[in-house]
Amino acid sequence: MKSEESLHQRIRVDIERRILSGEWRPGHRIPFEHELMVQYECARMTVNKALSALTEAGLIERRRRAGSFVTRPIAQSAVMAIPDIEAEILARGQSYRYELLTKRQRRASKHDREAMKLGAGATVLAVSCLHHADARPVAFEDRLIVLDEVPDAQQADFALEPPGGWLLRHIPWHVAEHQITARNAPDDVAALLAIEPGLACLVVDRQTWRMGAPITSVRLWFPGDLQRLVARFTPSSVSPRSGAAT
Repeated sequence: MKSEESLHQRIRVDIERRILSGEWRPGHRIPFEHELMVQYECARMTVNKALSALTEAGLIERRRRAGSFVTRPIAQSAVMAIPDIEAEILARGQSYRYELLTKRQRRASKHDREAMKLGAGATVLAVSCLHHADARPVAFEDRLIVLDEVPDAQQADFALEPPGGWLLRHIPWHVAEHQITARNAPDDVAALLAIEPGLACLVVDRQTWRMGAPITSVRLWFPGDLQRLVARFTPSSVSPRSGAAT
């Protein structure tokens, strides 16, 4: 017999999959709690725990007396928030080439566990690769994928498909955090990007979570001379604090 913990996870995943696949469209009313209790042969507390997790993730909204309804799927904005490097390069009219450098499954190190808030014994897939535009290396990707949350990554052929694009197409996520910094390229990164050691690079550190659980952590190195950050906004889109004149 399955534990209540694993059963509430199963209910959550089943509903989440129907929402993110588009089977249940925005505004669709999901089954009432008593209907889910019958379907999964479980207690109301188990169903409520699954629905609460989906509500916290922003996938459903619960209306008193009316039931629970699908909100706008967060996955619809995923590509906007986390770009696909291959798609961006092709959109600029450049040719794209991908090169897998390393791929290794291992236990998460102490540093991995602290950085990603992983439990003891967590298993990760460490992948490093290069992205090329018109035969020039334009991004070095150093990524960890948490296999406890994304077991399908073990079967993915990252020799043919970049891990970032694969994750965007196959794994829904709910929260992402970016840190963007400027750093001088160390010798090993400079060699991979075919630039002089010490030259400035744009570095993006990103973590993503699914239902509160970490999915992946990646560091992307971009040659500084190829990068430009542009933002267009209006006075009404600026917060009072950031919009103050100086």
